Amino acid sequence: MLLHLSVASTGVRGRLLAQRDPFSHFKSMSEAFVQQHIRLALGKLRHVRMFRNNVGKLPDPRTGRWVEFGVGGTGAADLLGWRTVTVTPEMVGQRLAQFVSLEVKTTTGRVRPEQENWRRVVEEAGGVAAVVRSVEDAQRALGCEG
Repeated sequence: MLLHLSVASTGVRGRLLAQRDPFSHFKSMSEAFVQQHIRLALGKLRHVRMFRNNVGKLPDPRTGRWVEFGVGGTGAADLLGWRTVTVTPEMVGQRLAQFVSLEVKTTTGRVRPEQENWRRVVEEAGGVAAVVRSVEDAQRALGCEG
């Protein structure tokens, strides 16, 4: 199987032969590149919806005051969304959306303390939260490997 990559924005052009680890090409890619591939792969799943969460602050050009943007503030994950879960028969078989928070890192990227705190809070509240470094990691975190 041949995997063809052609991403103009990152300057990556070339062909990679599939190896035992089909995501090995991510090891040298930027976090933005990995994140985009995760978003594209998860977008194919009918029971998952993920959104890019840009977190930061900028000065308001009119007032000069800092305006924060993004969901969750400092430490919030890169990708936020939900996965549809079918409730057990004891709970009448209803479906619900479970909050999902994925922090995307490269193979060498480090998780900041605020990011770890966000992950812990989401998990304690019943959501799914994980640090992911590949499409495979994201699929595993959502229980939809392969």
